[in-house]
Amino acid sequence: MGILNRPLLTAIAAIVAGLLLAAPVQAAPMPKLDPKGFVDESGAITILETGNIIDPYFTLQALLLARENGLDISPHAEKWAEWLIARQRPDGSFDRFCRTGPVWLGCKSADADDALLAIWMKFLRTMPKQLKEKPSWRKSYDASSKALGQLYDPQRGVYLVSPVFQHGLFMDNLEVWSYKTIRGGVPQNIEAREFARAIRTTFWDAKGQRFLVSTQPEQKSLSHTFYPEHVAQIFPLLFDFPLLPTDASTYYRQWMKDHRATWLHQVKSDYAWGLLAFLAWKQRDNESAQCWLREALPYQQTGHWTFTDEVVAQLLQAKGVIPAAAKAACS
Repeated sequence: MGILNRPLLTAIAAIVAGLLLAAPVQAAPMPKLDPKGFVDESGAITILETGNIIDPYFTLQALLLARENGLDISPHAEKWAEWLIARQRPDGSFDRFCRTGPVWLGCKSADADDALLAIWMKFLRTMPKQLKEKPSWRKSYDASSKALGQLYDPQRGVYLVSPVFQHGLFMDNLEVWSYKTIRGGVPQNIEAREFARAIRTTFWDAKGQRFLVSTQPEQKSLSHTFYPEHVAQIFPLLFDFPLLPTDASTYYRQWMKDHRATWLHQVKSDYAWGLLAFLAWKQRDNESAQCWLREALPYQQTGHWTFTDEVVAQLLQAKGVIPAAAKAACS
């Protein structure tokens, strides 16, 4: 066989390279969220596995967390939205639901309307095609937007819990703020910045150097418990809230120094608090995320393990985080 000359070899190499560049690159499929025993045939998603109670807030929180961090929720998202729209109250708000046999009925009002309404609208916006084409979705979105608007306190510039409970909650307002930051356009960005300043002004206690949980006057004198007081301090990091007393990394490390051991032991008597494990991963603190997996995974399928915890566990493991070794110090 004859020897090809150098110019021809160069030309062939260029053609091959061009063909490779032109070939479509197949993106790796997103891992699918496995809701296990939390979902039933109707599309309802419970707080606890095989449970009989639905709090739409926690379902929406978990689904958004999954979607925003690389889990495919599409097999369940639209069906859940249809389930909840069918049960929305005429004023745009939502109940919590209890199951009697196969029937789900509203059995309790929402814990806080403002945060739930905000993350419901945020959730609907993740499916723009359906929101545009389905009149029932648009009607639900508009009703929720109106209901949330009626909770705005123009004196403080923050949102109130509900028409019945006329006080503002720090963590709820952070969730409303997170919804407003995704609304495109300069006016909304200005609104979000002003809202952030109002949250800081309303809830920051300069004397105590901490965020107050509520606008209720007695908050300044209440004893500090893990939830809601200590959790409230780290909650801003979940949403990249900018108006912290220090930079985010320093703020996170100090919280973990003060409260990590308490957090990791919560699962034995309360809930697993997987949200904080996700935050640890987000802050590149894999050690704490691994410790959480080690301490919390044995409590799956118990009353200490919520749908949010299940989502966090699947997220962490999809990203290669494994439980800490038995001998690792997790205190």
